[in-house]
Amino acid sequence: MDILWILCASMLVFVMQAGFLCLESGLVRSKNSINVAAKNISDFVVSSTIFWAVGFAIMFGDSFSGLFGTSYFFFGQDASPLLITTFLFQMMFCGTAATLVSGAIAERMTYSGYLLLTIVITLMIYPWIGHWAWAGIISGKAIGWLELLGFVDFAGSTVVHSVGGWVALAAILIIGPRIGRYDVGRRIPGSNLPMAILGGMLIWFGWFGFNGGSTLGWTDAVPSILLNTCLAACWGGIAATSLKYISDGYIDVVHIMNGVLGGLVAITANCHAVTVSSALVIGVIAGVIVFYGERWMERRKIDDAIGVVPVHLFAGIWGTLAVALFGDAEKLGTGLSALEQLQAQIIGIVAIGAYSFITAFVALRLINHFHPLRVTEKSELIGLNVAEHQVTTEVFDLLSAMNHQQQQADFSQQVPVEPFTEIGQIAQQYNRVIDKVNEEIQQRDEAFFAFKQSEYRKGAILDAAMDCIVSINNRGEVQEFNPAAEQCFGVSLKQVLNRNFFTAFMAEKSRKMALQSLAQGFTVSEDLVLRRRNVTELTRYDGQCFPAEVVVTQTSDIKDKNTEYTLHIRDITQQIKLQNRLKLLAYNDPLTGLYNRTYFMGNLEHRINFHRKTSGTVVLMFLDLDQFKKINDTLGHKAGDELLCAVAARLTEVTREHDLVGRWGGDEFVVVLSGELTEKNATNKAQQILDVMRKPVHLTGNTLTVLTSIGVAISDNGCINADRLLQHADLAMYQAKEAGRNIYRIFTSDMEITAQQQFHYETALANAIKDHQFFLQYQPKVSCETNEVVGFEALIRWQHPAYGLISPAEFIPIFEKSNSIIDVGEWVLSETARQLAEWRQQGLPLLPIAVNISGRHLHDKSLVPFVEHIAQKYAIRSNLLELEITEGVLTGNTEQSIAAMKELKATHIKLSIDDFGTGYSSLSYLKKFPIDILKIDRSFISECDSHKDDAAICIAIITLAKSLGLQIVAEGVETAEQLAFLKQHECDVYQGFYFSRAISAEQIPTLLASVNNPSTSLIAC
Repeated sequence: MDILWILCASMLVFVMQAGFLCLESGLVRSKNSINVAAKNISDFVVSSTIFWAVGFAIMFGDSFSGLFGTSYFFFGQDASPLLITTFLFQMMFCGTAATLVSGAIAERMTYSGYLLLTIVITLMIYPWIGHWAWAGIISGKAIGWLELLGFVDFAGSTVVHSVGGWVALAAILIIGPRIGRYDVGRRIPGSNLPMAILGGMLIWFGWFGFNGGSTLGWTDAVPSILLNTCLAACWGGIAATSLKYISDGYIDVVHIMNGVLGGLVAITANCHAVTVSSALVIGVIAGVIVFYGERWMERRKIDDAIGVVPVHLFAGIWGTLAVALFGDAEKLGTGLSALEQLQAQIIGIVAIGAYSFITAFVALRLINHFHPLRVTEKSELIGLNVAEHQVTTEVFDLLSAMNHQQQQADFSQQVPVEPFTEIGQIAQQYNRVIDKVNEEIQQRDEAFFAFKQSEYRKGAILDAAMDCIVSINNRGEVQEFNPAAEQCFGVSLKQVLNRNFFTAFMAEKSRKMALQSLAQGFTVSEDLVLRRRNVTELTRYDGQCFPAEVVVTQTSDIKDKNTEYTLHIRDITQQIKLQNRLKLLAYNDPLTGLYNRTYFMGNLEHRINFHRKTSGTVVLMFLDLDQFKKINDTLGHKAGDELLCAVAARLTEVTREHDLVGRWGGDEFVVVLSGELTEKNATNKAQQILDVMRKPVHLTGNTLTVLTSIGVAISDNGCINADRLLQHADLAMYQAKEAGRNIYRIFTSDMEITAQQQFHYETALANAIKDHQFFLQYQPKVSCETNEVVGFEALIRWQHPAYGLISPAEFIPIFEKSNSIIDVGEWVLSETARQLAEWRQQGLPLLPIAVNISGRHLHDKSLVPFVEHIAQKYAIRSNLLELEITEGVLTGNTEQSIAAMKELKATHIKLSIDDFGTGYSSLSYLKKFPIDILKIDRSFISECDSHKDDAAICIAIITLAKSLGLQIVAEGVETAEQLAFLKQHECDVYQGFYFSRAISAEQIPTLLASVNNPSTSLIAC
């Protein structure tokens, strides 16, 4: 009998799935109803499968410290009939919890999102909480830690319904409301309320199994449980309905249903231990909680599609508390006092709620990060039936056909009609309306054509007049009104005949003066005057104002009492717009609408001149967008234009009304502040601009962060003129770029001195080669093993006749920005080859010399022929020349660099990567580079003997070079400890001040002789 009852109860609970399907389908829009059906059955299938595989084991298996079960995985093998029926009953409970959650977020979650959500609640939440509260219901002995505390939840007000409510709340907060849900006066209606009520009734019917079956056997308590269940449902519906009627003055069927369900949820925890009267009170309070819970959700704009949170979470919490407030202690059987029981219930509610909500929120947040749970806006608008399942409905097909007609502006074809359905009748009636409209349009077109033919036959002179011609009498009443006037003023002659023209068409602010001019015969020099082009403002018949040019002529003798006047009126709206447009083009940037360079400089000069007379400060900011060219090259110029407009809007947003914002040109903008300002005000504003510019910009489906460099220049009391202030701001901006970009710099006098110095150097560079101002020095490269000199590195020096010896750090960057870098590189190569030939004549042993070349020179087509030329000219072997290329050059255009290096290798020249470890080159490319030597950058060598990170990097580079068969050279060795470290780790060659500084060619023979002398270990030069 017990097994039969549990099986029957299981089937009743299963009926609740059908109830939830009907309920949700009725409460959502028809365009999503099929999606609801698909996700409901999928929820149940997935939850049941997981519950069979692991959920039942975690919930009812052998307990680990009262936290989770460890047996019954993949349930069914050797299980007793009673245990199997218990499993089926609990499986229905698990499916109920999963279905609740998915209903709350209907109409905007992806189908895959529903499945992932079901997995989260079924695998990570429900069975764990079930173990805490119900692990002992099979054995009849408390096992779970909440059971041991005395927590009671008979059929799952909290374990099933509140858990579902907590998870639903987390999902709603992450996904957000449906589109348009909280527009003013907007409430998304359900598609079929009778279907929803049918679902509610099925859920009510299934709830008898939900509560009655929780006895896990047929006992004498079952009838009273069912009676309490029914009463709580009834009085929950009565309470919610009454409050709705008192509050809003009408009965809402959804509130009836939610009140009933709230009563059912509340009684579920305590139906076995309360009296009939207590069940009634519990139901009433549940109805009240549901009503005000929905109001609270509405105010908070938490969009719960079917009311899961107020019905199942809020009412579930109340029902669980009611165990302690109304439950019979003897029937509860916990041995706790009422206060102790209340404490146990609160602990259980808080523990289960916290675990459920936090676990769900974290899991769903992570899932949403990698796999968006919400459908796209387009999918939500067209409906999930089509977007998720490619299934249409009659309504969708009808709307699609109507939308096609609208887009194509073609109403000649009828929409398809599905016979014998309501939608078909609507389509049929729509077709009749369209036919009638087409008929009316045809008649209108015919009438219009006839009217035009009639107009063409009328007098040609007046009709051909482009200007409005209006005749008035001495009282201002209209006598004639030509067609042009009718079109201009939007009214026919018949409508205005004998009406006062000035009262009808003169703007109110000019009307009084015009009437006075009329009274004086238009001879007074104010307002309208005879035979003069008078510009005034008129109004059309619909009240629209427009500028007009009015010439007044007299058509009768001035002495005649019935003097008439003709007003020749021309609408000059377009002329005014053209003038304004020309003014706008003259002073504004056509793309961004900001002031252009012409207006900006004039205004800047005006502000500076003003503060020469009145104390104050002018602050000029020069802005340049970093990497703007890349945006143009990758996303296109249209995206670049949109970005410039966005930048203009942001600059306007963060500046004051009287500040000046302009576009200087390209990706450069300027901002001027003036008034009682301090340097702190200027830096604060610059930082504010940087902050607003760093906010993401959405362009053509891409999210970008615009980085900006700002130069700030300040003129106190007009002490610096506009041109010089602009120059200062420009210099400061370039300093910001050189300092790393995306920052601001305030102009200092040092910047100007540095800029002037660089300018002088750049000018002097043009004659440096011709005047033999360059010379080479050579730094020895020494074997770590034998301490013998095995080569040299040629280093260029500049001895200027006026500026003295100039540091390479100052002039080489200038080279690299110009084409002269190739000329200098060829000079260094040629001078190196010449020096080798000279040493050969002196009988010195020839050692390889390394020469640094730039990236531009490497990729230049002339490099290989030039190397071959100098090798032939000076009769030296190509392998005596070694070209050093910095790693940063290779990472810029890897494939092109590899091709250029292969051409060089064909000449038997040696290739070296300089400053290795600083350029972030890919190891996959490194093995493709046809190189001979790797040079470790001095930044790693400087602390390799004392800093473990630098030591590890050096060891890794040495190991890498050895594995690739490359020679390894260490730069910047300055101490014996550094050399000892390199020897220990088998570095091949080193160079640096420890052995020798760079020396002249004349000192090389002495150096080599000293090294060959065994008594000499180091050479200091």
